[in-house]
Amino acid sequence: MEDVIDDLKSSAESVPVPLELPDDDTLVLVEEEILLPIPRDMREYLLTASDVIYGALEPVTAADPYSHTYLPEVAASAWARGVPRHLVPLCESHGHYYCVEPDGEVVFWRDGDLSDERWQSVWHWVRDVWLES
Repeated sequence: MEDVIDDLKSSAESVPVPLELPDDDTLVLVEEEILLPIPRDMREYLLTASDVIYGALEPVTAADPYSHTYLPEVAASAWARGVPRHLVPLCESHGHYYCVEPDGEVVFWRDGDLSDERWQSVWHWVRDVWLES
C-alpha cells in the first residue's frame, strides 16, 4: 500500500487550488450521510491520498461538500442510476462507477449491471486502473 501511495503522490498534478484531506471526524459525518460504513481500504485512501489529482479519473473525496467528487453526492447519483445500495462509489467514469464492496473489493458497474472486472482492494484499483489511465 505504501508503494502505491508513493507512486500516486509522485504522479500527482500540480493545481492552483489543491484538494484537502479529510480527518476521521469528517469521515464519520460522511458515513452518517450515506448511511453506510466506509470500507477500511477506502477509508485509508480518503485519509491519505484523496487530495491527489491525476489523469482523467476523479475518485471521490470527502473534505469539501461543495466538490463534484464529494462522496455523498456521487453516491446519491450512483444509487439513483441503479448502482446497488450496498456499494460505496469510488469513482464515476462516463456514467459508469467503480464501487467498493463492504469487504473492500472494488467492482465495476456499467450499463445497469456489475461487470466481471474486479480488484482485490482500493489500492489494487489505484495501481491497475487510476495510475494506468
